[in-house]
Amino acid sequence: MVRVLIVDDSALVRRILTEALSRHDDIEVVGTAADPYVAREHIAQLRPDVITLDIEMPRMDGLSFLSKLMRHFPLPVVVCSSLTPQNSETALRALALGAVQVIAKPGSSLAASDVVDELVRAIRAASHARVVKRVDNAEAPAAPRPAIATLNATNKLIALGASTGGTQALEQVLRRFPVDAPGTVIVQHMPEHFTLSFAKRLDSVCAMRVQEAKDGDYIVPGLALVAPGGKHLIVQASGARWVARVKDGPKVHHQRPAVDVLFQSVARSAGRNAVGAILTGMGADGAKGMLAMRETGAYTVAQNEDTCVVYGMPREAVKLGAAVEVLPLDRVADSLLHHLRSDVAA
Repeated sequence: MVRVLIVDDSALVRRILTEALSRHDDIEVVGTAADPYVAREHIAQLRPDVITLDIEMPRMDGLSFLSKLMRHFPLPVVVCSSLTPQNSETALRALALGAVQVIAKPGSSLAASDVVDELVRAIRAASHARVVKRVDNAEAPAAPRPAIATLNATNKLIALGASTGGTQALEQVLRRFPVDAPGTVIVQHMPEHFTLSFAKRLDSVCAMRVQEAKDGDYIVPGLALVAPGGKHLIVQASGARWVARVKDGPKVHHQRPAVDVLFQSVARSAGRNAVGAILTGMGADGAKGMLAMRETGAYTVAQNEDTCVVYGMPREAVKLGAAVEVLPLDRVADSLLHHLRSDVAA
């Protein structure tokens, strides 16, 4: 049973979320709070396993509360945020402060089954999350890496997939890529609108350019493309180049974008010219796609359990035999780049 505390200043949202979550046998709403001060008292008394947190609240905003919580009493937190550009940037700051996941806050269609299902999956994922105390450290600059272009690796492709805890994991990987790293394609499970802010955030801290993918974008060295929320990202061959296709379609593993959809397309289009990594996240998305990549000759890596926020997606990939190597997060980037250099030199 996952014990949940709902923190939201809207009485209507608190009531509807309580009713929706209580329909699930494995979730118990142990309390609700209208602001962080009440939430603090409930946390001490009720000892919840997971907190759902609104960002815009009276007396103390959600980010300030989250920062204090992660320093003194870390708990898995699922942030519920409205789908606006301003709120998406705030939600990314919440993830940087230690929130496990961010989902679209229910709006006028509060009882919509897809919204409820997404929240339930997020809470279940958060209940398994590895949460640690945060310390206020200055952000380290990206580590310099030697250029790849001099090795003529322009015909190589990097594919990355992540979910719960993935925003920070992907940032750590991409910050270690050089300015001319091979074209990179990324699926991070994230709501519509949030992926644009996420791409901008990565672009501001990484040596290579990062942007949200648009249909028809060429995948070129020095550029990383993030799948837009609500759309699948597919790689297609176009002569001697690769092109990104952004498409609608049914959800795969409850996700759109789905890592499996991206990895399957990379296996078809790039084969042994690709490398790929599957990072932290709940569920099985990406495991079969990574197996297809490995079977076509691609080098593949799964993040290890000790460094995952949630060891779900990488575990499923390992169980299928899809990963050539299982590595801690801080070795993933170097391993992918080393393989690219070795392959080109050979």
